[in-house]
Amino acid sequence: MTPPCGAPALGAHPGHQGGAHGVNFSVWAPDAQGVDVCLFEPGALVEHRRVALQPAGDGVWSAFVPGVGAGQLYGLRASGPWAPEAGHRFNPTRLLLDPWALALVGNTEHLALQTGHACADPLHPTQAWSEHQSDPADNAAHMPRCVVVDAQAELAAGLAIAPRPAIAADSVVIYEAHVKALTHLHPEVSEHQRGTYAALAHPAVVQHLQSLGITTVCLLPVHQHISERHLLERGLRNHWGYNTLNAFSPEPAYAAASADNTAAVRTEFRHMVDTLHRAGIEVVLDVVFNHTAESDLDGPTLSWRGLSQNRWYAMGEHGVPHNFSGTGNSLAFSEPRVQQWVLDSLRWWVQAFGVDGFRFDLAASLGRDAALGHAFNPRSALLSAMAQDPVLRDVRLIAEPWDVGPNGYHLGGFEAGWLEWNDRFRDGVRAFWLGHHGTRGELATRVCASGDVFHQRSRLPTASVNMVTAHDGFNLADLTAHQHKHNAANGEDNRDGHGHNLSANGGVEGATDDPVVLHRRGLWRRALLATLFCAQGTPQLLAGDELGHSQQGNNNSYCQDNATTWLDWARADRELTRFVADLTALRRQHPGLRHARWFNGERHEHQASWPDIAWLDLDGQPLQPEAWQARDRHTLTAVITVGNSGAPPLERLLLVWHADHGHGQLTLPPGDWGVLLDSARARVALPDQTRDTLTGRLTLHEAGVWVLVQGLHAADGTPVDLP
Repeated sequence: MTPPCGAPALGAHPGHQGGAHGVNFSVWAPDAQGVDVCLFEPGALVEHRRVALQPAGDGVWSAFVPGVGAGQLYGLRASGPWAPEAGHRFNPTRLLLDPWALALVGNTEHLALQTGHACADPLHPTQAWSEHQSDPADNAAHMPRCVVVDAQAELAAGLAIAPRPAIAADSVVIYEAHVKALTHLHPEVSEHQRGTYAALAHPAVVQHLQSLGITTVCLLPVHQHISERHLLERGLRNHWGYNTLNAFSPEPAYAAASADNTAAVRTEFRHMVDTLHRAGIEVVLDVVFNHTAESDLDGPTLSWRGLSQNRWYAMGEHGVPHNFSGTGNSLAFSEPRVQQWVLDSLRWWVQAFGVDGFRFDLAASLGRDAALGHAFNPRSALLSAMAQDPVLRDVRLIAEPWDVGPNGYHLGGFEAGWLEWNDRFRDGVRAFWLGHHGTRGELATRVCASGDVFHQRSRLPTASVNMVTAHDGFNLADLTAHQHKHNAANGEDNRDGHGHNLSANGGVEGATDDPVVLHRRGLWRRALLATLFCAQGTPQLLAGDELGHSQQGNNNSYCQDNATTWLDWARADRELTRFVADLTALRRQHPGLRHARWFNGERHEHQASWPDIAWLDLDGQPLQPEAWQARDRHTLTAVITVGNSGAPPLERLLLVWHADHGHGQLTLPPGDWGVLLDSARARVALPDQTRDTLTGRLTLHEAGVWVLVQGLHAADGTPVDLP
């Protein structure tokens, strides 16, 4: 029996065989000597039936079990050698989860303690890995159950979701958000729905996203996940979710529906996607395939390790998995079945849940090639398969282009079609505005989509995902209020989190009522946001930055499922929110702020008078070569003359980035210039609003970003003769 078209290749699939209705179970466990499927009644602590799967070739074990169907609860057991030094850790007393299970049910709170080896205190392991002995006690009572799901019905439900919105690459604005943190304190969402998928579909939340000009919501991990043992020891939990337990099912803790009703959880998730699609907003998922929830060898045996550690994981010496993720293990992406598991999961979320793309955590790990000594290969089998897969080739693929393994930094190293998080934009922009020796040359490179990194191999400026902040690190409010991280609440004596943040506090560390300090912080925040939305590339806004939300200086809030991370809607900075909305509107209206081609400094084919971009100094003259890297000058000016999607230009834009707090005078190019943006005064002039007109000089009164416009056509459509 073969799975329905579009369903994952392995796992449990209802169907018919020999005239009987039942379920076909298929499991990949190539080094096992035997695999059983255990069937459970709801609420039962032990299985009521055990069926031995039969070798089906190529490491797959399978069997058709008549008389059962969708909703059946099950788990797996695998037998084989216990030889830690050789990488084998089979233990048939461990109930294992099916990596291809489409749903799980049951308590997962303490799964990090379910080791396959005997351990008196899993929270405080002391024994050497090579000395581990298998635990003879059965742990089925402590494990969740896999659920047989009718894949055909799920795929049909996916087809009913509203189609993906059509959004041009140069119009994408990403909003990185956590399902729970975004809405848990939202006053217009009912208490029952707060912090859930249903809340994301609430009209008030959708309206907020639309008013901000968001086109693409990127959700922190929604794969079902667990907390690590060190968090359990401290009474904390993994809030961000970068510790995947199941790659096919939505995290039930984020559902208003009961976690025991897995069908209702899936329905709620689909409703969220459908609602956002109908509002013109895409849904992208942050996915974690670089490691699993099984941690290092002191960690639990939940699925992959117990089925065939040596084949699921990239193995080093003495039976120890490689650790390119920094979390204890790395999956073996050179193994075809592991590739198939990843591809099946991605296709499932697209076809059964309607999602529009993925952001891959530590994506360099996905390209590590065993044949090259686990070096990164942008054309590795998995990355190449994703590029040509008929389901995946047209969705948004976003890489975090590094991991923590040897030679793990690969910004710009992915192939055409990929977008990449650009940490050089983040650091260059922060340095320029917050007094960390940023140069005009560095800023110019970053606001032009980091051409030094991405202008190669037919890649486009939109490949650069520009960000000032992200979930990992300071948010905007704290970036401009703290010189140092304040992570004591994480329980690691402030050792965790990045120490190099390129931040500033304006004169006081943390909260203050000093009006001078608050004014300076406001200038910085608006300048940073304006730089983000007036730059080439794909802008990404961190949820809460538009509200002025603070995490009290915590720059590694992964374990803070509390008011630290829950967005404080009641005290939102509404003026800042409006400013962000105006910035995205300005970006939409002026092609020079989102140019989808590389600038080359040459004159436009339709307009011979001006180059597509020209860089000026304060005196209005071209910036001289020696001035680019001068560390005592912090004002940069660009004149951009481009049209929309290659059409003839209708306007010239003058962009000014002025990071000095003192006054200055900029000599303007000849003619009248209308002021579209003055971030220092928090002013954005949209088409229906009056704009100031300047001629000759622009007074730079405080640190900020200015955008000025000059039309190239008169009211009757005839070209204007400008020098």
